[in-house]
Formats: sequence, structure tokens, C-alpha cells
Amino acid sequence: MDLAEQLGYELSPPNRAQLAVHAVGTTRAGAWLLARTLPTLDAVLQRMTRDRQTLPELLASLPVINLTTTGRRSGLPRTAHLIAMPFGEGLVVVGTNFGQHDTPAWALNLESDHRATVSYRAASVEVVARPLTGRERAEALAEAARVYAGYGVYQRRITGRRVRVFALERPNPT
Repeated sequence: MDLAEQLGYELSPPNRAQLAVHAVGTTRAGAWLLARTLPTLDAVLQRMTRDRQTLPELLASLPVINLTTTGRRSGLPRTAHLIAMPFGEGLVVVGTNFGQHDTPAWALNLESDHRATVSYRAASVEVVARPLTGRERAEALAEAARVYAGYGVYQRRITGRRVRVFALERPNPT
């Protein structure tokens, strides 16, 4: 069983209204607004629905995982709400940060400590993040842009930094 199946995480095709939300999210103004409001609003909705619903899933057919990393400076647990794409036996996450200038903190945390926890609704799984390079990275970015066109737009918009791409996989048993 792959990670997405274990979590019960699946992507559904967006309807026309949800595609319109995708289009707004790809604009500079839409991305700027989402970067500043969506994490807080989404956290509130997740608490209210006991992790059964998120705004991106309702509005854009983009289910959200909770990725808990260890803060590279604080050493404390830090949780980010992210869109993930099934990829091989795991999931892939892309550090576009809505096309904003700064690298998202979760990506820097994963570079510092590859261990993390992925939660989706009632399921939670320990994972190891593997930075993707070369062909794997290109395939993951193409899949991300297929799921949400904003990823392709954000990548073209970002200058002066490398977009981090990670495969989240179950740790190998030792």
C-alpha cells in the first residue's frame, strides 16, 4: 500500500467553479492574497471540522495534508498545510510558497531534518523527505502543474531562489 492509500489521500478532478478558483490563485494578486490569508483561514476550518475539510479542498478540489517538521532554529514541531501529489509510493510537495520571493520555512526545515509527519484527516504517518533532482524533479513538477496550474506559473515567476521539491516516503525499516 502506498502512502496516499494509507492516508486515504486522493485527488479529484475540479469542477468548473473550482477551476475558476485555480485561475484566480495563479494571478499575482490572487497568490499574494492566498499566501497571506489561506493558512490562517484553513487552520480555523480544519479545527471547526475536526480535520475533515479544508478550504482548498472545498474551493479548488485540492486536498491538504498537514506536514509537521522540526523547526531548524527552534527545534519545535512546525506544521504547514500543503497540497501534495501522489508520486511513486509516496507523495511529493513543492516549495513554491504561492510564487512568493521567500523559500517556505517547511522546506528549509526538511533540508535540516528529513524526518517529518504527514497527517490527512484522521490518519498520520511518519515520513522521510527526499529532495528530488534531475528527471524525478522534472516529473514531479510536471505532475504538480497538471494538478494545479499555479505550480507552473509560480515556478516561472520565482527568480533568485531554487524551488525545493521533496518526495515524502515511509522510512525504510532497519
